[in-house]
Amino acid sequence: MNTNDFSSLNLRPELLENLATLDFHTMTEVQAKALPLILAGRDVLAQAKTGSGKTAAFALGLLQNLDVKRFRIQSLVLCPTRELADQVAQEIRRLARVVHNIKVLTLCGGAPFGPQLGSLEHGAHIVVGTPGRIEEHLVKGSLKLDDINTLVLDEADRMLDMGFQPALEAIVSYLPERRQNLLFSATFAPPIRAIAERFLQNPAKVELESTHDQTTITQTFYRVEGDAPDRLTALRLLLVTRRPDSTLVFANTKAEVQQIADELKRHGFSALALHGDLEQKFRDQTLVLFANKSASILVATDVAARGLDIDAVDLVINYQIAREIEVHVHRIGRTGRAGSSGEAVTLVSEKERFKLERLGELLQHTPSLENLPPISQLNQPGFKPPMATLQIDGGKKQKLRPGDIVGALTGEGGLAADSIGKISVAENTTYVAIKRNVASDALAQIANGKMKGRSFRARLI
Repeated sequence: MNTNDFSSLNLRPELLENLATLDFHTMTEVQAKALPLILAGRDVLAQAKTGSGKTAAFALGLLQNLDVKRFRIQSLVLCPTRELADQVAQEIRRLARVVHNIKVLTLCGGAPFGPQLGSLEHGAHIVVGTPGRIEEHLVKGSLKLDDINTLVLDEADRMLDMGFQPALEAIVSYLPERRQNLLFSATFAPPIRAIAERFLQNPAKVELESTHDQTTITQTFYRVEGDAPDRLTALRLLLVTRRPDSTLVFANTKAEVQQIADELKRHGFSALALHGDLEQKFRDQTLVLFANKSASILVATDVAARGLDIDAVDLVINYQIAREIEVHVHRIGRTGRAGSSGEAVTLVSEKERFKLERLGELLQHTPSLENLPPISQLNQPGFKPPMATLQIDGGKKQKLRPGDIVGALTGEGGLAADSIGKISVAENTTYVAIKRNVASDALAQIANGKMKGRSFRARLI
């Protein structure tokens, strides 16, 4: 038996069987190093980037230790963003689908408070949430953590970056002293080491062999002039010469993010902006459109992009070098996830030369600057994404399920099943990705048909 196989672990038989049905056979590096320690009850301080398999590592530990017959909150998972919390909760539920009557509850800011109170009254086994909202529930007395046996801090470095340290300390004060603590961070920067000393007891340290496999992510650094027009021209050149299905562009300020997205749209690109000034509903819609490939380009700040549940980003472009060099690791980690190949490109001006040297120290080699493609390439037009999104005015509250929507779209005279992409069902709305060339047909199919015995309004966005 391979010692990197999940079957080599002392996991419950039903969890192992479920892993096999999900095609989880061989552990990733972080799983192979962290899971035996977690299952042995050790506190763990682990280096793990997005896409490394860290969620399954701690989720399996939580599920192994869970007493489902004891209807109390036994595990708390803290995440920096609502998007990451939703992603983590979904993965825990997927790994726990063989555990009968388990309840996983998400408590995040940006969502109404009232329904969360109702959910808490019905109880839960595992709570996943953001620090601000968890602290709010604790202060109001609506959340009790007296029975917690495991605390997970996921992407702890970004929680600190976003100013959540006071909330974390407040939350920990409500927890039992005897508990297991699992802290996951992309870096072991001094603030992480300090918080690990405060919250963890004699932790086992899990460090990956390398920050990124050089064969997985290709990095290129391009020389640009310092002002915005030259950077925008460079950005357009890179997009039209590579024509990726999905590109994540990082800029350092909210104003730059909006300016870049607006300029790209003016030149015919399908680009969206993601930053902290967006209302939650527009933020949610933006993420759906990019994740389901209805928008080719997402321009974002570092904080807004943290914890995104987006598979297979083809290209990451750093509009400038990040203000904090360590953040560069987070940025390029959005591509080349879970062993797939990816490309990261960084624009560098002469004024940023000192940052490039510092980045070279982190990467353990000095990056060389390349020349951009010839300006004549800009004659190529912008390009449309492969999918469009159909928004339906109905969701979980109307008892709509993905199967209902697929049935309506593929019914008599309808679409082929392979024309339908991701389906995201929210409380009162549903987003459906449709191949762009049949999007109008999909809209007509919903408008003229019925689901759950009733008609639903829909539009293309």
